[in-house]
Amino acid sequence: MFDYSYAHWLAFFGAAALLNLSPGPDMAYILGQSARRGVRSGFAAMLGAWSGTFVHVLLAALGLSALLAASALAFGIVKWVGAAYLVWLGIQAWRSGGDTLVVNIDNAPITDAAILRRGILIAVLNPKVAVFFVAFLPQFVVVGAGPVPAQLFLHGSLIIAVAAFIEPPMVLLGGRLARTVRNHPRVGQWMDRALGSLFIALGLRLAASGRAV
Repeated sequence: MFDYSYAHWLAFFGAAALLNLSPGPDMAYILGQSARRGVRSGFAAMLGAWSGTFVHVLLAALGLSALLAASALAFGIVKWVGAAYLVWLGIQAWRSGGDTLVVNIDNAPITDAAILRRGILIAVLNPKVAVFFVAFLPQFVVVGAGPVPAQLFLHGSLIIAVAAFIEPPMVLLGGRLARTVRNHPRVGQWMDRALGSLFIALGLRLAASGRAV
């Protein structure tokens, strides 16, 4: 069970690292809380974002696996919609100009528990996260490596595990990193371009793939 090649893991962890480095609502929230309210609030925001993302992992592992197993037509629909969405995300990232990381958090008093709850809601209520998991996770389903729901859950959970290595240092350097991206647009631009290239490549790979389940 879970018998994958080294190339598989290299591709997956490389993609997961880029995903966790990419600007987005959750990253903006984490960096914003770190910059405005300190490290403790930044970690509360981070844990909230992870919790909300885990909800999407569960939904993708349960719902997506059932959908893909239902019929060839269902698989085809998910494949082409997912491929088109990934390519669209890539094009949008290339066109963004590096300005997708926007930190706009007020300074009103707020408890760490409230910050955590907001982080959960930001992740759970972001439909792009759900659609992205549906498009991204099937890339790493391998025939014979284990039950499809288990494979989807494993890879989804590992994305959060990778975040545990990447995001804490960002919280500690939140204020400086946010200012760097804001004051040096080319840094954000190249981050977006690297992520955009990854999205387009994954989209094309998905479009060319056969049925995996």
